[in-house]
Formats: sequence, structure tokens, C-alpha cells
Amino acid sequence: MSHALEVHADGTASFVSANGVDAWHRLGTVTRGALTAEEALEKAYLSGWNVRKIGDVRATEYTENGFTVIESPDDFFTVRTNPKTGITERLGTVGSKYEPVQNEAHAEMLNLLVDESGANFETAGSLHGGKQVFVTMKLPMGVQVGGFDRHDLYLSGLNSHDGNSAFRLLLSPTRIVCANTQAMALKDAEASYSIRHTVGAKGKIAEARKALDIVFAYRDAFEREAEKMINETLTLGAFEKVCEQIWGLTEPNPGKRMVENHRLRMNTLRNLFENAETQASIRGTRWAGYNAITEYLDHHAPAGKDAVKAAEARATRTLTTSSKATKEKQQAYDLLALAA
Repeated sequence: MSHALEVHADGTASFVSANGVDAWHRLGTVTRGALTAEEALEKAYLSGWNVRKIGDVRATEYTENGFTVIESPDDFFTVRTNPKTGITERLGTVGSKYEPVQNEAHAEMLNLLVDESGANFETAGSLHGGKQVFVTMKLPMGVQVGGFDRHDLYLSGLNSHDGNSAFRLLLSPTRIVCANTQAMALKDAEASYSIRHTVGAKGKIAEARKALDIVFAYRDAFEREAEKMINETLTLGAFEKVCEQIWGLTEPNPGKRMVENHRLRMNTLRNLFENAETQASIRGTRWAGYNAITEYLDHHAPAGKDAVKAAEARATRTLTTSSKATKEKQQAYDLLALAA
């Protein structure tokens, strides 16, 4: 699976990253300082799209008896003005009630939500030829697990211009030392909020502001759950049992290759749990066990021999919620947290 970033004919990519941090795909623009909303949109080529609806959608069917024009009066095309060429491009097919949320409104919404809290725009980009857009802000408040294991919080706005999904706000904590995304099941907090693309969408921006409470609720829940895990010891033997529950050999007669792969995986996991610098401050805890497993999945699990495809596979594991790795992270969390 590729990065799906929009790459234009001149080779430039619709992506920007702040604070001098390169993305895994090495595409787009990297700045050395924080970004304003305007800078994020400009450098990621997200400005001036003028996403709009065009009516009178028609389809033509060709058969041996000739052709038939089928009209669909309730459907509309969404189109944009290409930021590089100025050409009008189709993005998707939507219903009559769909109302576009411009990229400028997207960024401004995040600005309004956080006000003057000190949050900075961190990344912005276009996916799948402009069908989807994301803008991310790094929030000034983070999470301190155990008083020393720091996690930043990022508020992301995810928008689609093709009618396939609502405008969504997503809160995500990230571990600085190894950039592991946490896939925790937090029972008492919601980590996302959606706004449908309808006439009332702009009005719901004010409503979404109230939903900023999700930031604090999620942060507090994340902190509570992680605190439980960091205060509980975990022996190597208990850690290995968790790993076996996730990746144990279940076939009655596993082949030599399967046995060898299992041995290599377990060796890597043991090393991460016992020796990795990323676990230095939390060594021997359930929190360290969880982070060792997520670090393995994000950075060490086999991803193929081709370097580019391997990088893309690892990014997919880290960034998508439907991947096998995300489910394995959730299983690891459930096994380690519920017993804590």
C-alpha cells in the first residue's frame, strides 16, 4: 500500500511537515519552525481549491442496441481547481444536501478550537488526488506517564471532498522516542468527533468547539490507563506469555520456516523489552511491555525486502486503524491492561 499522497506532474507533493522532521516517505516540504494555518495550506498546495458542486450528472450505457443516456438529477459532482494547473478536476459524486468544507475552513476550524493555547500546525497534506485532506496540530498540553514518560497530543482534522466520509476531528497521543501511535481502548473517553457535510456544517463548527472536551477527557483517560500499567511490574516470562498469545504457533505441525520466523520474532521482542533504550525509563513494567510490542510492530516486524515498499508497509501499520498490526496492538493492550 502506497503513501497515497498527491504528487503533481512537476514532482512536488502536497505535504508539509513542521519543525525539521522528515516524514517516512521523504516527500513534500519540511520547515524548520512552526507553521501558521496559512503557511501549512500554502506549502502543502491546499490553498484556493474552491471545492464546489456541479449538477446534471449523466451516464451513458452502450449496448448492441445503441446507447442510452441516464440522468441522475439528485447527484452532483464535486470538483476543485487544481492548485498547480488551474484545471477543473472531478473529486467525487455526492448528493444534493452535501456541502463542501473548504481547506481554508478546515484549518480555521482547528484554529478556532484551540484559540491561543500555543498549539502549532504540524502537518498538512492531500491524499488520493485531492479526495481527502488532513491537517494536524501539536497541542501544548501533553501526557506525563509516571511523571517522566512523556507523550505529545495531536489534534487532526480529516476531511473528504468526494462524499465518502464526514469531517472528523481525531485526537492521538504519540510516543516521542520511537513515534509509536497508541491504539488504546479508552472506555471513558471518545477520541474523535464527526461533522456531516450538510448545510449546517458551518454552524456545527461552534458545536464542535464544545467537543474539544474530548481532548481533556481522552488525555485524562489515557493518563489513568497508562499509569496503571507503569505501576505494575512485568517479568520477562509474563511478557513472553503475552507475545505467545498474540503470535504463538497454533498449527499442529508447523514447518521449519514458520518455526524459525517465530524464534526470530520472539528474540526481537525479548531484546526490545529487556534492552531497548526506548524502554529505559519504564523497564520491567506492563507499560514497557506494551511499548515493546508496538515498537516491534512499527519498526521491526518483517515488511519485505524492497526498501521503499517496506517503508510504505510500516507506515500503513502505524497510520491506519484497520491494519492487522493495529489489531495486534489492541490485543496486546487488552492482555496487559486488563490484568493490571
